[in-house]
Amino acid sequence: MRSRDVQIALLAVSLCLSTPLWAQSSGPAPSPVPDAQNPPPPEPSPSPEPSPSPEPPAAPPPTEVPPGAAGAGGPSGPLPVYGPASSKVFNPDIAVIGDFLGAIGKNDSDRATPSLEMHETEASFQAIVDPYARADFFLVFAPDEVGVEEGFITFTSLPANFLVKVGKMRGSFGKVNQMHNHVMPWTDRPLVTQNLVGGEEGISDAGISVSRLFPNEVLFLEATAEVYRGESPELFRAPTRGDLTYVGRLRGYRDLTESTNLDFGGSFAQGHNDVGPPFKTRLWGADLAFRYRPLRRAIYRRLILRTELVWSRKELEGGPVKAFGAYVSGEYQFAQRWFSGIRLDRSDRAADASLQDKGISALLTYWPSEFSQIRGQYRYTKYAEGITANELLFQLQFSIGAHGAHTF
Repeated sequence: MRSRDVQIALLAVSLCLSTPLWAQSSGPAPSPVPDAQNPPPPEPSPSPEPSPSPEPPAAPPPTEVPPGAAGAGGPSGPLPVYGPASSKVFNPDIAVIGDFLGAIGKNDSDRATPSLEMHETEASFQAIVDPYARADFFLVFAPDEVGVEEGFITFTSLPANFLVKVGKMRGSFGKVNQMHNHVMPWTDRPLVTQNLVGGEEGISDAGISVSRLFPNEVLFLEATAEVYRGESPELFRAPTRGDLTYVGRLRGYRDLTESTNLDFGGSFAQGHNDVGPPFKTRLWGADLAFRYRPLRRAIYRRLILRTELVWSRKELEGGPVKAFGAYVSGEYQFAQRWFSGIRLDRSDRAADASLQDKGISALLTYWPSEFSQIRGQYRYTKYAEGITANELLFQLQFSIGAHGAHTF
């Protein structure tokens, strides 16, 4: 019995000793020791962030309006530049100018303006050729004409202040002959230009022009000598190669005050006419322009008074015919975009000085911007044949592109 009691006691002791081990094994299992020969795989690298979309190229900086644009009723401040600047490296400045003309009223002469017409479209191409020259081309598209109005190269870096132009040009005779249609302050050309200086075409031919400035303290002085092939429609003819046309001009300019200036000149032209090889036509001209533009009110007020006088001597089979013609005009700017004007005309006919035309015109012009203008002109004309014309002319001009300034 005693041995049995001993066995029960030993069993109880062993149960007491095994209880902590059981309790310990019921807890969380210890972390396994990593195998040195098989390290865990490296953590995956974070995925790269998506690259930002490329930014569009910066727009080219705006360009400023030329100083004279705002003063003529045009826009002011910066203007946008379309297209990258590098695209213009090898391209000239290109512009297109439209001249739309309409008329109502009575005019039974052969000079009547059509009721509606696209009078002229001018396309210009202008660029620097190299450090020594620049080129200007003006193409004209009209109902009865498609051609080159002017196309010449100008050498600007010659010694002794000389300037040389070579190509097809408008002759430097007076002021109106040098003007393109879109820069004239009227819808038409004065009667003296139509009767004595070849009309709208005027002295326009292939030739060479040499001019020189004479700096001095008294006034701006410029002398010009030109020689042309001799073919100017309605004025000069060249039956042989030696029948050239010669043009000369002396121009002066002086500032009278800070707001006024005077521009004046004298011109001469000679060439063979359409009667025959030995017969010539000679022209003498004088022009004067007075300008007033107050500096503090430059975009609102301006006054220009002009006059041009022409004497003609045309040799005919029955003897020379001497004729005279002139115009006087004034343009006044009375608001930022509004201009008014008046013009008086008187001119003999080149082939018969006993025939004389007279006229008067009143004008009103509105400039929405530097790139367009709307003009109305009332014109009364009394022609030598006894025809009287009363007309109201309407003109709309508009331009696109970069068009360089014309002769001042």
